[in-house]
Amino acid sequence: MKLLAISGSARQDSTNTALLHAMKHLAPDGVELSIFHRLDTLPVFSPDAEGEKTPVAVLRLLEQIGKADGIIIASPEYVRSIPGGMKNAIDWMVSRFEIIGKPIALAHASHRGDEMLASLRTVLATVSDGFLPHVFLRMPLVGKHPEDIAALIAEPTQASQVARFLTDLTTAIRSRQGG
Repeated sequence: MKLLAISGSARQDSTNTALLHAMKHLAPDGVELSIFHRLDTLPVFSPDAEGEKTPVAVLRLLEQIGKADGIIIASPEYVRSIPGGMKNAIDWMVSRFEIIGKPIALAHASHRGDEMLASLRTVLATVSDGFLPHVFLRMPLVGKHPEDIAALIAEPTQASQVARFLTDLTTAIRSRQGG
């Protein structure tokens, strides 16, 4: 099974990106987790740039989404909302087939951001009927450096929480696939 984890932050030392990298080491057997954390490479969405004019960076992301059995999105909140880069990436997906029916789960590396999460849930449920609102991971990691996050996630209690999230996601994906 292939999972694609998308970080909603373009920041180099992003806590959400660090959470996704730490998750990679806890993926169940037979699950490959790859990470996309370069929202800053995607041009601003325009319907005029779709079809044959779709930028190469966007096509690469869409190809990864198409090959994935499921998606994890981990996004910070900016000004109580979805970060522009994350919303821009979703806008590129709206009129495409790759995201339709794709199982999507949320992870969140903060104890705050409920308004952004509510908005992101609404948007994701709109673009994919595969959005899994019940599969959610929240870890309060704000202010921690990536190395500290990796060490924290490796501790038994947190590792168990991440492993349970990944197991819940893979179980939901298999259920949707009919197996």
